[in-house]
Amino acid sequence: MADIVLQTEEGSGGIVIDDDWPGYSLELFSYPAHYAGDLECVVVPHGVIMDRTERLARDIMDDLGDHDIVVLCVLKGGYQFCADLVDKIKALSCNSDRTIPMRVQFIRLKSYLNDQSTEDIHILGAEDLSFLQGKNVLIVEGIIGTGKTLKALLKHVEAFKPKMIKVAGLLVKRVPHNTTRLPHYVGFEIPNRFVVGYALDYNEYFRDLNHICVISESGKLKYKM
Repeated sequence: MADIVLQTEEGSGGIVIDDDWPGYSLELFSYPAHYAGDLECVVVPHGVIMDRTERLARDIMDDLGDHDIVVLCVLKGGYQFCADLVDKIKALSCNSDRTIPMRVQFIRLKSYLNDQSTEDIHILGAEDLSFLQGKNVLIVEGIIGTGKTLKALLKHVEAFKPKMIKVAGLLVKRVPHNTTRLPHYVGFEIPNRFVVGYALDYNEYFRDLNHICVISESGKLKYKM
């Protein structure tokens, strides 16, 4: 059975953003004009995301340096975080005595309708993950909410008998009655609000937004399916 590491003694809950944090005013940042009126505030600016991602890359290098890993990128919301994280790890590998040989694979999960997580979880592109057998796997996810989707994915991946599984999540939401343990590598722990940007979407919109923002109620109505 794979060694699924979701939280260890040296793990970190990431940067905690309090529930009463009002966010940054949109007037302080540049963002696409076509989203005017669709956002409430900026929760995590792009520059802060990049700095935190570099720190996570260093933590991964410290833990997994000199080990071959398979990076399993969870689409679509995790693609930007995964791309930037892999770039940071590659840069560290070029300027260090240690290195991490990486392969990157992609799967897609879908569990949201509008702003609600559903019980119907689809895992696409993961029918045959036999190449993971005996490998060190790093699952990279953009956001973790209830944890149901991640649990389903972990169960699916574990069936292919990898040597080890670790999870990196850019965002972890504080969701009521969530008993899921934190991933090993966490960027930010955020309030239970619906956020978009940095490849996180609302019905496929807002992926072109650099910052992580809270969507407004008018934005939800505008793009509701």
